[in-house]
Amino acid sequence: MSVYKSVDGLNVFVEEGVLRMVLSRPERRNALTDEMTVGLADAVTAAGGDEAIRVILLEAKGENFCSGADLKAKNPEGARAPSPGSIQRRLPATAHRLLPALLTVQKPVVCKVKGWAVGIGLHLVLASDFAIVATDSCLWEPFATRGFSPDSAGSWLLPRRVGDVRAREMLMLGREVSGSEAAAWGMVHGAFPATDLNREVDAIVARLATGPTVSLGLTKWLLHSGTTADLDAHLRNEAFALEISSRSNDFREGIAAFREKRDPRFDGR
Repeated sequence: MSVYKSVDGLNVFVEEGVLRMVLSRPERRNALTDEMTVGLADAVTAAGGDEAIRVILLEAKGENFCSGADLKAKNPEGARAPSPGSIQRRLPATAHRLLPALLTVQKPVVCKVKGWAVGIGLHLVLASDFAIVATDSCLWEPFATRGFSPDSAGSWLLPRRVGDVRAREMLMLGREVSGSEAAAWGMVHGAFPATDLNREVDAIVARLATGPTVSLGLTKWLLHSGTTADLDAHLRNEAFALEISSRSNDFREGIAAFREKRDPRFDGR
């Protein structure tokens, strides 16, 4: 029985070594409910220990990627107001599980974006290893325009992607950024016309799914841990990762392919 479970608003399935997670609430612009957020976190966590998974793809059904958290679902009309502290009690089991999972899972994460990517929807984009967006998509941090502060790692992720000045412009002035601008800023891996989006995403997913999975995972770990480690600690981490990757089947295949002057055929082990 598969460990990957779909929930209301989220389809999760495995296809040729790719864990596909599809946001499926197009009528709500794929706004995230707590159930969807937990479902995403569960799937990513399971993929981290699943040797059959070689890449994770996050995409959405309909014209928009994600309009952020579903505030109406969290605060239905006529419902009793939540008690003080409800946000800080809820987040550790939802968004605070999901974002670290995406950043630390030792499998490459690809995100395909069209339409709006807002709030936590944008943070899913920022937490991915490769974000491919439509040129006319719109990436937006709405917090200041709604009178509350950023959540789900937005104020941590954004300055690391685009720098402090641009992060302040988005987070404090609520500037909307197009897919083309996001690519120019280095916020995303690439921006393409919507008609080319599937082709570009399929190409990078196929490349990652046939790559040296152990080496890619360790490289991702080094890039993430290197943001806080000092040089001595980082050099030790590099030596540790090199020791592990050099014992993989893919390392031996890579060396053999080099000697035989052919393309490597990595099996992800």
